[in-house]
Amino acid sequence: MVNIPSDFEQPEEWEKRHVWHPFTQMQEWTTPDHHPLFIASGEGPWLRDAAGKRYLDGNSSIWTNIHGHNHPRINRAITEQLSQIAHSSFLGLTHLPAARLAKELVELLPDSGLTRVFYSDDGSTGIEVAIKMAIQYFRQTGRPNKTRFAAFNNAYHGDTLGASSLGGIANFHDRFAALQFPVTRVNGMEELDRVDAGTLAAVVIEPLIQGAAGMRTWPAGMLRQLHQWCDQHRVLLIFDEVMTGFGRTGRMFACQHEEVIPDFLVLAKGLTGGYLPLATTLTSEAIYDGFLGDFSELRAFFYGHSYTANPLGCAAALASLQLFREERVLEHVAGLIPVFEEGLEQLRQLPWVRDVRQVGLIAGIEVGAADGTAFDWRERVGATVCLAARELGLLTRPIQDVVVFMPPLCVSADEIRFGIEAIGKAIEAGCG
Repeated sequence: MVNIPSDFEQPEEWEKRHVWHPFTQMQEWTTPDHHPLFIASGEGPWLRDAAGKRYLDGNSSIWTNIHGHNHPRINRAITEQLSQIAHSSFLGLTHLPAARLAKELVELLPDSGLTRVFYSDDGSTGIEVAIKMAIQYFRQTGRPNKTRFAAFNNAYHGDTLGASSLGGIANFHDRFAALQFPVTRVNGMEELDRVDAGTLAAVVIEPLIQGAAGMRTWPAGMLRQLHQWCDQHRVLLIFDEVMTGFGRTGRMFACQHEEVIPDFLVLAKGLTGGYLPLATTLTSEAIYDGFLGDFSELRAFFYGHSYTANPLGCAAALASLQLFREERVLEHVAGLIPVFEEGLEQLRQLPWVRDVRQVGLIAGIEVGAADGTAFDWRERVGATVCLAARELGLLTRPIQDVVVFMPPLCVSADEIRFGIEAIGKAIEAGCG
């Protein structure tokens, strides 16, 4: 039961009367007996509600937070930038934080050939940049017939119309199918081998693990096979590392596990440490050169947003990268992964756990009936489990009947154990 302070009665009325939430059935949300949880503050991997109750941030505030909430270094970087300027147009102008951040991002992948950084606002627009660049690149390099894309079933690459065309999750994408561009969807490499690559501009994938599909992992070695296939067929390769980037998998980027470099690397979510919306699309000098020419040729990339390369976001991102170095974050994560795996193995023993899928500090715990069958999705058992976990001091969000556990990377071993214990008790309460 959510304990709402008396002085929050009016804000709750404003909330129910005026706010429209994403991925939410608002008819249920606005009922008199539903009291929305107001998050008031955060510290490290913990959040506090308006009544002062503390919760472990079990999904990193929708997969964004890296170093914890209210980190003094990131706070200071934003404040210092704010004392100079909060925003300036990036069209025809530039600023130091954007130039420096681009340099540092490129240096995270030395000798990769990814030397150019294009800024946008979030993961979805970062994907839009990649697909539009791919189309325009081929038109301007003598292969205008290469206009199609291949993506994987159950993929999620964002909700803007172009990015959602690549998605393969029915609830998110099917109702808009008539407005989307055609995409060839495949389950794996064996199906991709049957695709006519002659008109294919690019293949898009979430490397190592598909997030919104329920944390479904790819077979080891698949990224190398995919890279070889794209090279062989002169098809560009786009890696969507919106979720997997910045240490989540145990390496800075998921592609580094198999030493595969794509033609486009899309980053967002954890880019600013989970503070502000900012995205980047990294690409090669070869792609960049395809857009060069005389002004009259109209070869420039005509795409951008009002808040492209926002200085506050760039300042937060630079501070986040500095924390990776100073706090030795990847070493810290490496020490936590065995604790994470041990706890997940304990959950695997519960009779209602059908599967546990994990990469680094990313996990999806799929629940079902004790006889091994799936629950009816309309029962929303995953949501029931997460509500039970909330009562125990853990905040997370399900993907249907898959409970996500993805804490900020600053979490301690004891905090991981706390989260695992809360999930175990919540599964017993919600499924038993």
